[in-house]
Amino acid sequence: MFNLAIFCENGKGTEKNLEKAFYWCQKAMHNLALYYENNKGTEKNLEKAFYWYQKAAEQGDIVAMYNLAICYKNGDGTDKNLEKAFHLYQKAAEKGYIDAVFNLANKYKDGEGTEKNLEKAFYWYQKAAEKGDISAMFNLAMIFYESGKETEKNFEKAFHWYQKAVEKDHIKAMTYLAICYVYGKGTEKNLEKAFYCIKKQQKMMMK
Repeated sequence: MFNLAIFCENGKGTEKNLEKAFYWCQKAMHNLALYYENNKGTEKNLEKAFYWYQKAAEQGDIVAMYNLAICYKNGDGTDKNLEKAFHLYQKAAEKGYIDAVFNLANKYKDGEGTEKNLEKAFYWYQKAAEKGDISAMFNLAMIFYESGKETEKNFEKAFHWYQKAVEKDHIKAMTYLAICYVYGKGTEKNLEKAFYCIKKQQKMMMK
């Protein structure tokens, strides 16, 4: 990958392209970090993994930002620092990286590395759910189902997101979707569909 960057930078064997050169440099740094972290082709070295994640993140690699946040969260290769982890989750989330979007919502919900802010947690769960994150779909459904100061109870929206999560085989969501059908919360009562949800859940749990 580093060689590809050089070829693109100098126009050797390909058209000169500094943007592509920059891209391949990023990829090389990020992949080097992954190799050090996961003991691929070299001894595991979390300090070196951290170093290369940091280098890639400084160049704007959003996946490296996310992985660097995890390093700070767990104290892998560096001192544990929840504030720095939060900041990196935020940067990667603002650039649209879905895993960071979901984790940022969790940090706001739990007040980890930042002040607890359920309104912002709700906002980022919604973003993650809309991007297809199954855990965010379930968490968002729970917020609508249980309600609180930050959002009004809304069984219709809770049902919608439970249903979306069930379509992606979220096991806990199957229980709540069944409850919605049994009690007619957010939808019409339908015991057949409730039974189907529980049966599907049992099959999933037996796998």
